[in-house]
Amino acid sequence: MQPASNRSIPELFSDALGQLAKLVSNEFELARAEMAEKAAKAGNAAALIAGGAVFFIPALVMILFAVAAALMHAGVSDPVAYLITGVGAAAIGGALVWVGLSRLSGDALKPKVTLEQMERDKMAAKEMVR
Repeated sequence: MQPASNRSIPELFSDALGQLAKLVSNEFELARAEMAEKAAKAGNAAALIAGGAVFFIPALVMILFAVAAALMHAGVSDPVAYLITGVGAAAIGGALVWVGLSRLSGDALKPKVTLEQMERDKMAAKEMVR
């Protein structure tokens, strides 16, 4: 390889294109790794939702029957007791779904590191062309 002062413009341009190609390759590798990490987070969130549902449903049924029975023994009519326990169960279920969905939001899954790196590389490529 010749010293930089003795190199021709086509040689310099060829080197710049080679470095740009390597940079793009590295960016794709970074994006692939980051997306795999984000997919693992999404999988873990989905597993938490499913696991919570599997363990929560039978326990919830028993708790709701106990709460309804306690309300009935306290003098509340049967339909009102069941309504109160149903509303409580819906509130708990809604909270669980909300937490799970917040973990799957688009912002949480966005490849932030890759996007920032690509922006820096874009500016560096512009500087190389000058």
